[in-house]
Amino acid sequence: MVNQSTPVGFLLLGFSEHPHLEKILFVVVLCSYFLTLLGNTLILLLSTLDPRLHSPMYFFLSNLSFLDLCFTTTCVPQMLVNLWGPTKTISFLGCSVQLFIFLSLGTTECILLTVMAFDRYVAVCQPLHYATIIHPRLCWQLAAMAWMMGLLQSIVQTPPTLRLPFCPHRQIDDFLCEVPSLIRLSCGDTTFNEIQLAVSSVILVVVPLSLILVSYGAIARAVLKINSAEAWKKAFGTCSSHLIVVTLFYSSVIAVYLQPKNPYAQERGKFFGLFYAVGTPALNPLIYTLRNKEVKRAFCRLLGKNRDSKNT
Repeated sequence: MVNQSTPVGFLLLGFSEHPHLEKILFVVVLCSYFLTLLGNTLILLLSTLDPRLHSPMYFFLSNLSFLDLCFTTTCVPQMLVNLWGPTKTISFLGCSVQLFIFLSLGTTECILLTVMAFDRYVAVCQPLHYATIIHPRLCWQLAAMAWMMGLLQSIVQTPPTLRLPFCPHRQIDDFLCEVPSLIRLSCGDTTFNEIQLAVSSVILVVVPLSLILVSYGAIARAVLKINSAEAWKKAFGTCSSHLIVVTLFYSSVIAVYLQPKNPYAQERGKFFGLFYAVGTPALNPLIYTLRNKEVKRAFCRLLGKNRDSKNT
């Protein structure tokens, strides 16, 4: 075991065992990052500039867009460097910062998606009381709770992970510094870290996902009681985008953090990890804009204002 008093860097193996894929993945990751920056920045602008989007749903959506921007920026630049060239190292400080921010933002997204499911539940099941229940103060409180829980989880889990006695080769079999991959790198006893990871996965992944499923179960029951096809269509339009985002995000997170211990699952987990780190932040804006008429109209109004200002 190496001397932990003088921390050295790590070697991120990523997909180095598939060198023919690295250049392809470089292009895919770069394009996905560009779409993430463009799409999420657009949603932030529309949610801020268009008064018709000043509602709880778009307040939470703007939080999700800001989170996705930070989420990808934490790992994508380092990933692009590793995919393009032979240098695949990351300093101990860089790995520590990446782990802390990535863990915090990942936890925040789990909680934020649950909050958004609650917002959709109230909108469909309690439409007459929606404005009373989901008032601006509660929106700020729920968003603050999501961000604070993410920060707390990172403060609790990052230090024990970084204090592990890592093996001398310092090779992380992943494309970024994550808790499961750092635990696998340890040459010492990891029982405490594995228990901590399992408990946090249940509390911050399984429980939020269960609450989301309960919310959508209640929404489905409420919708089935309605005989109007127009009401069904409206309810589906209200919830479908969020449900797709939840499915994409949680399926990949579960594949990474709740996977069994075997080489096949570990290799598969890397691809799922790449998807939730790069793919879902790029797809989220597309899902919300392509399936949301209000966002499309807001975009058209923004373009119309720009044309009018140029003409004058």
